[in-house]
This record gives sequence, C-alpha cells and structure tokens, in this order.
Amino acid sequence: MDTQQILAEIREANLSYLMLAQSLIRSDREQALFRLGISEDTANLLVTLTPAQMMKIATGNTLLCRFRMDDDLVWSLLTSHGKSAANDSVQRLHASILMAGRHQEAA
Repeated sequence: MDTQQILAEIREANLSYLMLAQSLIRSDREQALFRLGISEDTANLLVTLTPAQMMKIATGNTLLCRFRMDDDLVWSLLTSHGKSAANDSVQRLHASILMAGRHQEAA
C-alpha cells in the first residue's frame, strides 16, 4: 500500500467518522457522548460543522478517531475466542461497563 492510498483511506475514514458523529449527536446526544467518548464541548463543535468544514478537516493526514480500549483487560474481554455465547455476552457487558466508567472519568 503506497502513501497516497493510505492518505486517501485516512481521509475517507475521517469523513465517515465526522458524518457519523454529527448524525449520532443530532439523534441522541447522550448516547453520542458515550459511544464516541467525547466531551460536551466537542459535541457542540462537531454538530455545528458545515459540510465544507468537515471535508477540510477530513483531508488532514491524521486519523481523527482512535481506539478507546487501551488496556489489556478490555481487549481480553472483547477478543476472548472460543467461549460460550452466554459467557461472551457477559464479557462484552463487562467491557462496556469498564469503558463507561472511563467515559465518566474523562467527563
């Protein structure tokens, strides 16, 4: 994969992320804050962006979104393969609870 292709994919991911963020914020603000892991101030900014502003922001060479699961426990809970369906549901719920707690800490 060459540099130009990587940059094109970053731009596409950025634009998709910005559009998704705006849509979530407009439809259910509280859910958006939790699901996107953003602050109220960031949500206020994102919801006011025009399409032209989103295109300009998206064309940067830095990915705007990031992985929120930055510890081994959450990754372990989310990726436990070969477990029963009931156990998998419990582990995903546990991971969601951990991430929700981190969202509260950041807010």
